[in-house]
Amino acid sequence: MVVVAGEEARRVVAGLGGLHNVRAVTRDDRDPEEFADLVRRGETTYVVHDADPLAGVGDAWVEFFDGVSATGRLEVAIEEALGALRAGRLELPDYYVVLDPEDMPATRRHWWLGVLAGAAPSRVVPAPASAARVADALGHLAAGRWWPEDVAGWLRGLPRVVPDQAGLSGSPA
Repeated sequence: MVVVAGEEARRVVAGLGGLHNVRAVTRDDRDPEEFADLVRRGETTYVVHDADPLAGVGDAWVEFFDGVSATGRLEVAIEEALGALRAGRLELPDYYVVLDPEDMPATRRHWWLGVLAGAAPSRVVPAPASAARVADALGHLAAGRWWPEDVAGWLRGLPRVVPDQAGLSGSPA
């Protein structure tokens, strides 16, 4: 499973629909159960979609470090994600393809290329916001370390992962 993330994710995912061995699914207005069923039924090499299972955590982390979130919002987002992961309503993807990270605000870029890439370096791939470039990236995905074995501990440690140090050696990420 590959999540395409970024401002142009829906457009890029829709542009991947005709590729061999790729099932492209966009979240659109589907309810969560219907969308999860569509993703699970993928019998191709890649199921590519635009519904980031950690979006709430990522948004809350960015707001926390940008100083614009309500107290406790990050912790609540983490516990909600953990509950959904335990219940099988969410699943961590095999890969994230992050569109145009160089155009993102600094803290958001640190989320993708620091926090997530620090946790699983081969699993976060930057790419231009183009279906052709993402298709090329799909053909070159590398195997590597999976997400942390202790996902709960990793997520609960995020409030201590400072943006400009995320993913660096010795960082809790």
